[in-house]
Amino acid sequence: MIKDVLVHLDGGDDDELRLAHAEAIASASEARITGLFTNTLPDFALMTPMDGGAAAAEVLAELDEEARRSGDRTQQRLAERFMRLSVPNEIRRLDGTPGQLMKQAVSEARRSDLFVAQRPYDGNGSSAWDDLFESVLFGSGRGVYIVPPGRKPAEAIRRVLVAWRETRETARAIAEAAPLIAKAARTCVLVVDPEDAGGKPTLDLDIARHLERYGTEVEVNLVPSNGRAVSEVILDQARRMSADLIVMGGYGHSRAREWILGGTSRDMLERTEMPLLMAH
Repeated sequence: MIKDVLVHLDGGDDDELRLAHAEAIASASEARITGLFTNTLPDFALMTPMDGGAAAAEVLAELDEEARRSGDRTQQRLAERFMRLSVPNEIRRLDGTPGQLMKQAVSEARRSDLFVAQRPYDGNGSSAWDDLFESVLFGSGRGVYIVPPGRKPAEAIRRVLVAWRETRETARAIAEAAPLIAKAARTCVLVVDPEDAGGKPTLDLDIARHLERYGTEVEVNLVPSNGRAVSEVILDQARRMSADLIVMGGYGHSRAREWILGGTSRDMLERTEMPLLMAH
């Protein structure tokens, strides 16, 4: 069951979009929303001049105070918005440097069922939170629901695409998505390049039978990539079925290798136009 939805907020223009997705999930699951407002403070370790001095200390103190005052204004706006939500809710505010906020966000995510974040690696100002996204994905033990730019939530998650591989990460993602899959009318288990993905007819049918026990109608598609990127095949299949959600494991092999060479996880995070639930 999903009973606690944690949504990342930073006072930016995309807060409303993430909040809309969080509210849709919480409404369908009779869950509570916690808005995690991360208010970034100056990192004095990076800013303090070598000679220091009273003047420098005064400037840094003023910067810190202004960041906190700005956070107060943003928190007030968020509080007014949260009063209009249709589900139980609260706001938790974190003040800190980017490094501190990453650690605190991981801790908060561990005490929720699902973390809602914006799509990383867009290069349009989201880079400030790319490290936070990675920290939560790898460190929280929870699923991360990724919201693509401009993508409004569906009225209900009726069609789910599961990108299946015989890996721990995929199993974790399915477990985290299970409450959403249970409410879906249709679930497609997609195996791209079955032999490379460890896919075998019996195993693919086994995962289909497992998902059917949640009450969703399941089909299995074995699709060769034929030289295309795996992410392209996944997104093509998702478009064909008008998927409301894609479920997949995050970074299924050596993260360092995937980061250097690219890889399906990174490609999906950069390109998906459908909500993506990922776990590691």
